Amino acid sequence: MYISQLKITNYRSFKDITVEFNDGINAIIGSNNSGKSNLLRALSIIFDKKSTKKLGIDDFCKFIDEQYLIDVPPKITIEATIKKGDDDTATEDDISVLANWLTILDDNYEAVLTYEFFLPEKHEYTYKTFIEEIVNRGEDEDQNNEDISNKIWKMIQKNFLRFYKHKIWVGDVKNQSTLDPETLDRFDYQFLDAIRDVERDMLSGKNSLLKEVIDFFMDYDIKSDSTLDKKAQNVAINTRRDDFAIKSNDLLNDIHARIKHGKKEILSYATQTGASFNNALPNFEGALSELEIYSVLQLIVEYETGIKIPARNNGLGYNNLIYMSLLLAKMQVNANVEHLDSNAKVFSMLIIEEPESHLHPSMQFKLLKFLENNRKAKKVRQIFVTTHSTHITSAVTLDNIICLYEKNDGTDVAYPAKTFTDEHGNEVISSKQYIERFLDAVKSDILFSDRVLFVEGIAEQLLISIFSRYLDKSLEDYHISIVNIGGRYFNHFFYLFNEANEYAIPKKIVCLTDKDPVRRDKNKDRNFKTCYPYEFNIDNETYDYDSNNVAHASSNILIFKQDDIHGKTLEYELAYLNPSLKTLITESTKNKPELNKLMDLYDDQESTVQQLIDVLRGSVENTRIETGINSCSLTDDEKKRSIIATRYLNSVSKGENALELAIALQSNLFNKGNDLYVDVVIPPYIQEALEVLCQ
Repeated sequence: MYISQLKITNYRSFKDITVEFNDGINAIIGSNNSGKSNLLRALSIIFDKKSTKKLGIDDFCKFIDEQYLIDVPPKITIEATIKKGDDDTATEDDISVLANWLTILDDNYEAVLTYEFFLPEKHEYTYKTFIEEIVNRGEDEDQNNEDISNKIWKMIQKNFLRFYKHKIWVGDVKNQSTLDPETLDRFDYQFLDAIRDVERDMLSGKNSLLKEVIDFFMDYDIKSDSTLDKKAQNVAINTRRDDFAIKSNDLLNDIHARIKHGKKEILSYATQTGASFNNALPNFEGALSELEIYSVLQLIVEYETGIKIPARNNGLGYNNLIYMSLLLAKMQVNANVEHLDSNAKVFSMLIIEEPESHLHPSMQFKLLKFLENNRKAKKVRQIFVTTHSTHITSAVTLDNIICLYEKNDGTDVAYPAKTFTDEHGNEVISSKQYIERFLDAVKSDILFSDRVLFVEGIAEQLLISIFSRYLDKSLEDYHISIVNIGGRYFNHFFYLFNEANEYAIPKKIVCLTDKDPVRRDKNKDRNFKTCYPYEFNIDNETYDYDSNNVAHASSNILIFKQDDIHGKTLEYELAYLNPSLKTLITESTKNKPELNKLMDLYDDQESTVQQLIDVLRGSVENTRIETGINSCSLTDDEKKRSIIATRYLNSVSKGENALELAIALQSNLFNKGNDLYVDVVIPPYIQEALEVLCQ
């Protein structure tokens, strides 16, 4: 069985939400204040016996409509549904625990627990009276709805909160059948919060966690020996205990012998103080049990070299891992029927808040794999993890990820794995598999950032942040991630974010793509080949033409590219818009003398198009450039720009040049405000994209 969903109404950031869970690991992600901790708290209200059930005024969702507060006293409801797992066979213990909670009684059973925090009915009339007074006074004083709502909440806190009650109902809430606390004891709710003192909780045998784990695993070689029946195991263990009792008695006798003479001196003071009244004398006596021996044990870390270091001297991250391993061992103890009989736990839940705290990224990945293996081994039945770590999300599948996000009236939820469906509701497996392969520890940031800018290649990835500074736009202020997808594969990502899909993450998405015009000789070519903008659509009898036509997917997903007349690639666009900007010519750029001369000629207003063509050295490609320029209908200025842009495009390599150019443009920014600064024209399609992202 597993907790399949949590329906929350009017609790903290949740106005009305249903969060669906997985039978296994649930990685709950979202930005700060998106509701992750509130979700865990809601879960604990039902399943954690130590969690307080009495709530306060700040636990109510303040996004509740004013009219709702006027009509009825506000009520908090948290409803947990428990279902049979996909690969689960209900055990007798499962059914015995759920017997009174069931709402579906067949093999695919379903059980419901409902927590309510409410004002008893007998106080509702008085509540209405107070409300009428507040509303009438508000109308007389012409107060707005917000003022009235604030007064209602203050009135509830002052006059009614003390009357509120809490109940946990089982089964159909209409039956008003309350939860038996002893039944809930069969659930093992283990919570590791983000701020924890693991040294206090585990390092000494005096601590209950370590003591309990040691006690269970004492004589585990006998307890786990399948060749021995229960009776034989008990005989073997009792023999060891008897041996220990003899040895411990010898130790105590040795202590008594060594203190015999000193004891006379110690006890002599009893006579002098009067403690020996009525012929009663204090003395020393005692027995040494195994449980008391545990208290002297200290957790250490022993290295291959033989060096032993107390665990308290380890880093916080290392000790956190040890603590989690001990906690899982304790959960194994709690679930052991032979050890605890009817007190054994039936359902174990491990809840970890931000496991990345104090953990190196590689350890985060390993931890998630370790938890998954423990779940498969049935040592824990369901795991809930909240995280901001891309390393955690890269260690799980899309099916494990639950995304909480803020909206105007509170919190909503998205399920990335459920977004990959076509218009007929069929699963688009290829796109889902592509995204799962894509989401490594770096690129998983698309799930965490508030907005995403997808780019085709390394050049855009390196240069966009520099361009944003030229435009006085702050990507950091808007939590924008720039993600290089290595090609024109945007369609795979549209599923994740298309706000028309109820399961999608409806954040603002912008895609930058190149126009990339192509042509195909009708008589010679089977495939399209790249062409220059000035070659496009100039000979429709000989060629078929095409270009990048990726379209917008939805209102929150926008695509920007170069214009239809001059557009080709980012490098081409930069040179076309900055035909005399020698900052573009970096160390790795080829044909430097040629490019420098072309830019100088462009600055010479008396120069002709032919003079620029004459600079081009003889080659098949340059002959093609000359033919295309002479055949097109562009103005002379456009032709000059096109020659420089073409020659520049053919002289740079994507990655190396982009890195050098980013450094050069950054250096130029440092000169802003003095004579060394040179103006740089940022391509309009990039300006528009950044404007949209930073709104």
